[in-house]
Amino acid sequence: MPSVLLAEVVRSGFVEGGHRGSLVALAADGSRLLERGEPDAPVFPRSSNKPLQAVGLLELGLDLDGELLALAAASHSGESFHLDGVRRVLASAGLDETDLQTPPDLPVDEVEKLAYVAAGGTTSPLVMNCSGKHAAMLATCVVNGWPIDSYRDPGHPLQQSLRATVERLAGEKSPVVGVDGCGAPLFALSLTGLARAFAAVATAPAGTAEHRVAAAIRRHPEWLGGTRRDVTALVAGVPGLVAKDGAEGVYAAALPDGRAVALKIDDGGQRARPPVMAAALRALGVEAAVLDDQETAALLGGGVPVGAVRPVL
Repeated sequence: MPSVLLAEVVRSGFVEGGHRGSLVALAADGSRLLERGEPDAPVFPRSSNKPLQAVGLLELGLDLDGELLALAAASHSGESFHLDGVRRVLASAGLDETDLQTPPDLPVDEVEKLAYVAAGGTTSPLVMNCSGKHAAMLATCVVNGWPIDSYRDPGHPLQQSLRATVERLAGEKSPVVGVDGCGAPLFALSLTGLARAFAAVATAPAGTAEHRVAAAIRRHPEWLGGTRRDVTALVAGVPGLVAKDGAEGVYAAALPDGRAVALKIDDGGQRARPPVMAAALRALGVEAAVLDDQETAALLGGGVPVGAVRPVL
């Protein structure tokens, strides 16, 4: 099936646009409860792959837990505690921010960006939202005695191992390896495979790498995103949820019993992503106040709400 309408844009009672995409929601036994569009077609999950990569880093000997492990799976907002956390991960391996190969950037959070620039801050690899993942990758290379100057190369043993972990969790081979915005390899998956992978992380027993990543995300959602991010509010507001947003309108989430959702907004629009995820979680039987907050995104006219972006499932 082609992609379908997942959200509509309504202003003053008039539907002025929409967001198309694909979505799959899995039951606890892995069967499909809801599917829209093309959930078996490969997509680039973008940063939604990060929790899966964090599992692979632990399996390779990385010794992180708690907030620093959540940071390894994060697209952080560039808040001061995020930057201090990245420095701590690097220092634990005898490295510093000059070893990062993330492209120089400003904080992704608009409030943090304004404050950072007002304080004289400039673009920096440390501030780039993927620096937690890159710091953890570098630390894993040090643990294994691998070269750090080529850690982003798809042929590097680190990246080869991470690809195998992502494929194992998803239950499928990655058909395409691309380059993510941060320069690291990007492993394509179907939305169905991505949902399976998140379910594997969310249901893993204690003592496994998957459980360690899930516990870190659940306990420290502000390190996964930021204090003002919708993914942080969602994880904090739905007990036991493991979730991760990604660029180009990707979102994946799973509950402790294995129910899971993965979606992709075709046009990459981020405003449709939270409402569609909220509606999909409701379709799985989830009830939480945060879903009331996120199931629509307000449209303003003259500074007051005059419409909304709302899901169409």
